Amino acid sequence: MGDKGQKKDVQKHDEGLKAPNGLQTVVVREFEPADKPEVQLIFYEGVMEMIPDIAFRGLRHHPESLLLYAAMTVICFVITMCWWVIGLLPAVVLYGRYFYSRHVIHGYLEHAMSRDMEDIEGFYMKSSDSCLWVAVLEGKVVGVVAAVGQQKSGGAVELQRMCVDRSCRRRGVGVALGRKVLEYAAAHGHSFVFLGTSAYSSAAHQLYRRLGFRCVGVTNGYITPGARLSLLGKIFYRVRHHHYSLVVGNSKITSNGQH
Repeated sequence: MGDKGQKKDVQKHDEGLKAPNGLQTVVVREFEPADKPEVQLIFYEGVMEMIPDIAFRGLRHHPESLLLYAAMTVICFVITMCWWVIGLLPAVVLYGRYFYSRHVIHGYLEHAMSRDMEDIEGFYMKSSDSCLWVAVLEGKVVGVVAAVGQQKSGGAVELQRMCVDRSCRRRGVGVALGRKVLEYAAAHGHSFVFLGTSAYSSAAHQLYRRLGFRCVGVTNGYITPGARLSLLGKIFYRVRHHHYSLVVGNSKITSNGQH
């Protein structure tokens, strides 16, 4: 796929994307060691947002879970013959989903922080087949994304760790980061790019489709890396993992609704 020197020749120059107001520029550049605290904070805050997303927004996407919770309510009512159970159990369900979502996400963070997000330089920047970039807006690091070559997947590139600071969303940051990964894949001769997401927020899916990705599959009951679930955990924590793929050269960027 070419050596690290070739990658730096292609990637070392900052590339910008005009923000909607035409005055500010999103600059995407390669990760530097001094960026580590900001990158880790953006990643941490982005992952923590998944807790309410999975616990509450995700509930309506799992009819099998809704049926299970309804059955639990009926059984408890039959056993206790107390009407207040019907009012209490929804609150118990929501608390259980939040508690176990938080438990799993914390496990995922520990897993990530003990691996690549702890040694970003060694994991992403010392290989000729991987890289991590940061997005800079108004002199501040506001986003991050990584690309990792996957030889076992036919020379594809996996888009990983995309996160944007909450205060800087809808300003073209996500588009700039995604475009950088696509340019990297094309420059290194990769045939396609793929990614996976457990986000239920429509904004993330809209961004990937805007870049030209298409959903090629959904894993219902996805096992989150680092998760250790008990029986109760399996009842209250359940996610869908969407798989996206893009053939290099078929990417597209639209001007409306930037992220």
